[in-house]
Amino acid sequence: MTDFSVLIFSGFALVLLAAAAGVITARNPVHAALFLVLAFFNGAGLWMMLEAEFLAIALVLVYVGAVMVLFLFVVMMLNVDLERLREGFWKHLPLGAGVAVLMVVEMVLVVTSRQFVNLGANIAPAAENVSNTRELGLVLYTDYVYPFELAAVILLVAIVAAIALTLRRRKDSKHMDPAQQVRVKAADRLRIVAMRAEKDH
Repeated sequence: MTDFSVLIFSGFALVLLAAAAGVITARNPVHAALFLVLAFFNGAGLWMMLEAEFLAIALVLVYVGAVMVLFLFVVMMLNVDLERLREGFWKHLPLGAGVAVLMVVEMVLVVTSRQFVNLGANIAPAAENVSNTRELGLVLYTDYVYPFELAAVILLVAIVAAIALTLRRRKDSKHMDPAQQVRVKAADRLRIVAMRAEKDH
């Protein structure tokens, strides 16, 4: 890597870390979702620097273009009571802090391990005419086909759960029953009143 590439990589990484911190510290869930969009864009920039163009485009199109739009739609439809969510913050803070410290320790152990440091030492560079999209498809649909199908099932369950959450009945919403509209008759909606004619004086 040249000095300019290191500078660009550091910029993407710093903005990504700041956006990730904004996701977990934002009080408004919509703002947290927008911070997550920023994190996805910077992650896509890092993928582009690693010459994984397909993963970068998929990250922007799938996560930013579909998943985050669905997430914002669900958040706005649920009308989350923020004050009620903040009531249990201090009660669950010790458990959350302990889990966060455990995750940081695990990440440090993984990154500093000998296998991770020497991960790319014995990998030969790919030829210029090799498409990373084709190679990724071959690996994904052969060696990792069962994890791929499992991830698809989990996403399907998440979609069904999101629809079930948004279909709850609300007292303040106005709705019409199509069955009652079909069964309506003219006599139920129109009443003819016989009135005596009046003459002008």
